[in-house]
Amino acid sequence: MTTPSTTTPDPKRRGFLKGVGLTAAAGAVASPAVAQAMPEVRWRLTSSFPRQLDTIFGTAQTFARYIAEATDNKFQIQPFPAGELVGGLQAMDAVQSGAIECCQTPVYFYIGKEPAFGIGTGLPFSLNARQQHSWWHFGGGKEIFESIFARFNCVGHVMGQSGCQMGGFFRKELQTVDDLRGLKFRIGGLGGQVLAKLGVIPQQIAAGDVYPALERGTIDAAEFVGPYDDEKLGLSKVAKFYYAPGWWEGGAMLHLLVNQGKWAELPKSYQAIAMQACEAANNWMLAKYDAVNAQALRRMVGSGTELRLFPQAIMEASLKAANELYGELSEKSPDFKRAYESMVGFRADVLPWWQVNEFQYDAFMVRTRGRS
Repeated sequence: MTTPSTTTPDPKRRGFLKGVGLTAAAGAVASPAVAQAMPEVRWRLTSSFPRQLDTIFGTAQTFARYIAEATDNKFQIQPFPAGELVGGLQAMDAVQSGAIECCQTPVYFYIGKEPAFGIGTGLPFSLNARQQHSWWHFGGGKEIFESIFARFNCVGHVMGQSGCQMGGFFRKELQTVDDLRGLKFRIGGLGGQVLAKLGVIPQQIAAGDVYPALERGTIDAAEFVGPYDDEKLGLSKVAKFYYAPGWWEGGAMLHLLVNQGKWAELPKSYQAIAMQACEAANNWMLAKYDAVNAQALRRMVGSGTELRLFPQAIMEASLKAANELYGELSEKSPDFKRAYESMVGFRADVLPWWQVNEFQYDAFMVRTRGRS
């Protein structure tokens, strides 16, 4: 056995030890710098939706959790349901004024401020969920809305997607276009303006108020999202006929709106984390709806809900009215015109591909379901 040497280390080993010492010293200096780069940030988020809608409000909670996990709880956002801080239809106003740092909302609630916000959530007879997300990121949608949001002191990121919505619950069956005349219908965004041309009286009512309005007969029909949320709101208990499809929202984007000043104060790393958390929460919401809507629809039909498709005459009349409305809004709002032309151009590009491949595959699978 060789006795351990007690002699001075050779020059190579001395160099290695010196390097280790320098590395350790550098680490001691770097750690505080990293800590300083991750400040403690506490924000509040007000949602336009009640807590009982656990997919939509759950998306805000999921987003907040992603942020906290990615920053070791340095950046925390506390979500509040509609009504706890401000009403569901006032979420953007609170962010614009700086009273609250951020909100989760469909921007079509604010078409009174700017008609283009209707496109920001979903244009009737336009894109489905995947196409919308593609238009936002690769078709110019994001850039168009960055400038629109800036006019309202906000920064906006897509944070939620419902997929194609249902046409809603109606007290009476629809057979002709004339059946729409005088109908008091809870519907938001541009879909309400389209239907107004056909004699409907659109009502914009926050989620928590839809059931009592339909129960009391204040309204004759109501659409919200789809089977899962409609079941939670209890709409099938107070109206019998359930219509499809919700042509006014072939896909509906929700946004995270952040006060412009508060966004600018965030470190760049926090901004990047927030944007990626929005994308992840967006995927979570759509996947959740795809999983739960079919089950909820089966339950409601099994309990007596009568499923109907909108008559072709109503679909055609609605499309004609929609195109008329878009012409009128394009004359009034340059931002609407710019967003509308961008989205229509994108739709013209993607629909042929959809027809050749995606649509054909989906149609075949629907026709052959049950074969295994």
